[in-house]
Amino acid sequence: MIRLEDHIREVPDFPKQGIRFQDIMPLLQSPEGLREAVTRLAALTAKPDAVVGIESRGFLFGVPLAMHWGVPFVPARKFGKLPGKTVRQVYSLEYGEDTLELQADALKAGQRVVIVDDLLATGGTALATSQLVRQLGAEVTAALFVIELIGLGGRDKIAPLPVHALIRTEVDE
Repeated sequence: MIRLEDHIREVPDFPKQGIRFQDIMPLLQSPEGLREAVTRLAALTAKPDAVVGIESRGFLFGVPLAMHWGVPFVPARKFGKLPGKTVRQVYSLEYGEDTLELQADALKAGQRVVIVDDLLATGGTALATSQLVRQLGAEVTAALFVIELIGLGGRDKIAPLPVHALIRTEVDE
């Protein structure tokens, strides 16, 4: 069995002093590791009607998950990146705000949706994405992550949404 932790590189003091960045590039460069990660993510929850991947690393895991399940992939993008009519959600960052969008016709009312991203930290982006999905009348059944940083409150922020992560790691606060 492949140890996914062996395919995650910790980069100290990136992007700023005191941060231990979790680099997924070695996992992406390993076809076996990536296949294993997608297979394990798929096993964590029931097959949805659609997968919503959060820009941008959520796309890297969301597209193969959607292909695995044979369901549509829907990108949650930063403001101004999607054509046509969109729905928007503003969310807080450490220093300021950002906005995510979904195309207004990307999901149908009643669809069961799984949200996917590479990392769960404070949960702001995942919460905003779940709010977007609900704006379109769809139901978020789970949020899947490759890595969860324990101690930053992300899981609590998006509760009661079921959260599943392949790797859970402590952070220094």
